[in-house]
Amino acid sequence: MTRQDPLPTLYVPHGAPTFALRPGAAGAALSAFSRQLPTPRAVLVISPHWDTPIPTVGYAERPETIHDFWGFPEALYALRYPATGCPEAARLVSAALQAVGLPVAADATRGLDHGAWVPLRMMFPEADIPVIPLSIQSSDNAAYHYRLGRALSGLPAQGIFIVATGSITHNLRDYQMASMTGGQTPAYVHEFAGWIAEQLASGDTEALLDYRQRAPEAHRAHPSDEHLLPLYVALGAAGINPTTERFHAGIDDYVIAMDAYAFTPGAQQ
Repeated sequence: MTRQDPLPTLYVPHGAPTFALRPGAAGAALSAFSRQLPTPRAVLVISPHWDTPIPTVGYAERPETIHDFWGFPEALYALRYPATGCPEAARLVSAALQAVGLPVAADATRGLDHGAWVPLRMMFPEADIPVIPLSIQSSDNAAYHYRLGRALSGLPAQGIFIVATGSITHNLRDYQMASMTGGQTPAYVHEFAGWIAEQLASGDTEALLDYRQRAPEAHRAHPSDEHLLPLYVALGAAGINPTTERFHAGIDDYVIAMDAYAFTPGAQQ
């Protein structure tokens, strides 16, 4: 990738919090992919762990590292991701959303939850790229988040790297059952991840937006939507006819599909 190429938009796994300590193959893939990129002006990160009634943009100049989890190894709580914020770029994000009629709020104190800092720590370990968090709205559906992403589609051309995080499958009850019994990965994890990959490869956005009705065992793969909704933001932000690259596929902790996708904007926007 050269500096003349458009910045892709990404949907990457953030895994369990312990992903920060055991990055494995998924972490290596995130690190390798980020090394191909030109240096972005700022990163706009969309994590499922910041959920608000309306889109909210983080304006903190020094966003704190939020340890929004309990009962994990002490080493996790010592980790920090000391990236700066970028109020100037945050204003561009707010303006892009307002331009399509979406309500927007600003938060001058919001830090980076583990859905944001864990993958960013692997991608930009020096924390030398400013980071702007943007919330999701889990009360709204996939189509809404795709529209949210479309509103942001002009930002990559301005040097803003859009990174949405979550996981292709996310059923914590199944994880708890498997971890207690030493069970195997349920078949639906592979089936659902494969279905998502097929629709993205074929560009079938209509099917993706209707995943609850069309995807195999969608309600088991995602008892609630929040960990998949950022995918639609990343997809929408790549504009019309993006090129899709699945640059990692794998499963951690029995039931968490760790697939990572890059969407490169097409010729038409």
